[in-house]
Amino acid sequence: MNDPTVENSDVDRSVRTVSPRASSATAHELSRSGLLSSLPGETLARLARQMVREEVPAGTAVVQEGEDGDRFYVVLSGILATSQKSLGPRSLLRPGDTFGEVALAMGIPRTASVRALTPAVVASCDRATFDEFVRPLYSD
Repeated sequence: MNDPTVENSDVDRSVRTVSPRASSATAHELSRSGLLSSLPGETLARLARQMVREEVPAGTAVVQEGEDGDRFYVVLSGILATSQKSLGPRSLLRPGDTFGEVALAMGIPRTASVRALTPAVVASCDRATFDEFVRPLYSD
């Protein structure tokens, strides 16, 4: 299993890009997220239609600390690890957990790296979708 804190050029090349229009997430999948579960059903369904589902192989970096943040993520399956260069391993992300909001909400580079420890599936959305549906949840 790959160490989520390994930093080298080979690891950096494993960062994947969003594939063109994979299948969208479902409202049921998103409702498992503590953050998103407070959205009304129709709003959750509209958000789900705008989120792209992506399969992430074990060992693959989803985001890298320091890069520009342009997507918000929800873990649908699998286990991912977060790490920071200065602090090392930070936490594990499981189904229902979210990440990527800090860079989008604050307009700063990614504050941590996230790598799949097991095969995983995530759903992600762009900044405009985040601003419309998710950002308001942080002000409540």
